Amino acid sequence: MKIRIKPNGIRYRLTRSEVAYFETEGIVKEEVDFGDAKLIYVLQRKAQTKLSSTFRDNIITLFVPEELAVEWTSTDRVGLEHNEGHLHLLLEKDFTCLENVAEDQSDNYPNPLATNYNG
Repeated sequence: MKIRIKPNGIRYRLTRSEVAYFETEGIVKEEVDFGDAKLIYVLQRKAQTKLSSTFRDNIITLFVPEELAVEWTSTDRVGLEHNEGHLHLLLEKDFTCLENVAEDQSDNYPNPLATNYNG
């Protein structure tokens, strides 16, 4: 699971196996160890009606409504988004890059633009 943080925005991207794990377990958690502190980021299902988030004790949690979580994990739907006040929340399935990159992309979703790409 990857996160991208921009001013007033957070984006979570999950590979195929992470989406499958989220579908069965309802939660995915990752951490970045800075030595003297950890940043933990979590995706979690919750009984609610829209995406929401919290940041407490170095933990970023993106909550996904149960109904939307089922739809997102079991269909071709690529993403979910919501503006929570001034904060833009985005959850997406992670596609392979069109350009060659060093990271392992074997678990990413096939990029639908790859057939039209002449890079």
